[in-house]
Amino acid sequence: MTDRTGFFAHVRQTLGRGTLSSAQVEGLNRLLDAFAARRDLFDPRQQAYVLATAWHETGGRMQPVAENLNYSARGLIATFQNRFSAEEAKAYARQPQRIANRVYASRIGNGDEASGDGWRFRGRGLVQITGRRNYRIFGIESAPEKALDPETATRILINGMVSGAFSGARLSDYFRPGREDWLKARAIVNGRDKADLVAGYGRVFAEGLVTLRRDVGIAAE
Repeated sequence: MTDRTGFFAHVRQTLGRGTLSSAQVEGLNRLLDAFAARRDLFDPRQQAYVLATAWHETGGRMQPVAENLNYSARGLIATFQNRFSAEEAKAYARQPQRIANRVYASRIGNGDEASGDGWRFRGRGLVQITGRRNYRIFGIESAPEKALDPETATRILINGMVSGAFSGARLSDYFRPGREDWLKARAIVNGRDKADLVAGYGRVFAEGLVTLRRDVGIAAE
């Protein structure tokens, strides 16, 4: 097995602030293993940006998560400005299932609020896919809970970023010979939201992958 000691030491001392949990290590190893099994994801910058995206989208957990929809009335108005009046926000507050059914109704392939699709196809995964249409794209429309399965979530994250299935933008648009754009790469998943933050994570992971490659080279000599 490839020696990843240097990689984990680097991530532990930077993003981990001195420590990484067993769940974080497990999640990172799962992604590194998935990279090694593919022939279309050999650019370490692309790998680093996948890792950075997972780190950001899971809050550093590196395990699949479900969208937190437990909003207060104030949170509903702030987050979904045009979807709730003050009175409606009070009526829906702290009811995640009702909130999901309301905010995701009649879009992203979902039925109306009464259909329950909003809750059934709420955000889940290492990068949160949302809506019946997106669950269908990744082959789990009939079993949406699979988005929380680690292997399935890993496949969705990588395939979506490589193919452009999330937004139309793909890893190779931003990382290829002669091109490197850590900021604009955020468009692969979520426009410009937190682009600086994710770019920073990406550069840290890229440094760690250099360490990993150096360790592999030393081991091979």
